Amino acid sequence: MSDNQLGFTPNEMMTIAASRALRNDNVCFVGIGAPSAACNVARLTHAPDITLIYESGTIGTAPDVLPLSIGDGELCETAVTTVAVPEMFRYWLQGGRISIGFLGAAQLDKFGNINTTVIGDYFHPKTRLPGGGGAPEIATSSKEIYITMAQTKRGMVEKIDFVTSFGHGEGGDHRQRLGIETAGPTLLITDLAIWKPDPVTKEFTVVSLHPKVTRQQVQERCGWVVKFAEALDETPAPSELELKTLRDLQARTKAAHEGTGKTKAA
Repeated sequence: MSDNQLGFTPNEMMTIAASRALRNDNVCFVGIGAPSAACNVARLTHAPDITLIYESGTIGTAPDVLPLSIGDGELCETAVTTVAVPEMFRYWLQGGRISIGFLGAAQLDKFGNINTTVIGDYFHPKTRLPGGGGAPEIATSSKEIYITMAQTKRGMVEKIDFVTSFGHGEGGDHRQRLGIETAGPTLLITDLAIWKPDPVTKEFTVVSLHPKVTRQQVQERCGWVVKFAEALDETPAPSELELKTLRDLQARTKAAHEGTGKTKAA
């Protein structure tokens, strides 16, 4: 079925499904890109009091447009306060004050380990990626980790080329054996499905398929053998409000970044 028949695109479904996972009382360390879009849709709909924190030290930020990077002036201008980066990491993140770390990935394995460093051999890579930034610390110090990314066989692989941000390692109790006390990845939202880790093995398992998506489509765009929950749900389609909020946010962002001005949200 086409996007026009559905009334929304797979990426819109992914962003909105990810936004729904956030609560009003969350303190969320936000990654740039898809995580930022999801977090701000949540803030503009069902979670107006969510505290969004970006790596540059902005706390309680409420951007009118999506930032291009953590250094975007929009974040500082709309924040409750901005603190030094060492304070951000030592007091807020390592101090256990972040309930959700929301990350993206270039490569991801079935245990939630993330690669944002290189594709291929580290010393002779096919592609040199932007790197981890603060993501390795976010992955181990946030109480939980949510991940969002579009599904491709190239992105969701059996073995990632480099471990930038530690998920569940080799699975099972690997985090605990290393002395990491936080929960790690507890949710993965793609443009096809919602995944949660198995309670014992920690392997990501599909718990909900997005509207009109089949099991075969999920498997065709994943590099490992996919496991599906026995009681498989269907993700509710986006509401009119959710779609309007996301599309208005994206339109304001596009206008601002093209230098054509922006219209403040109502």
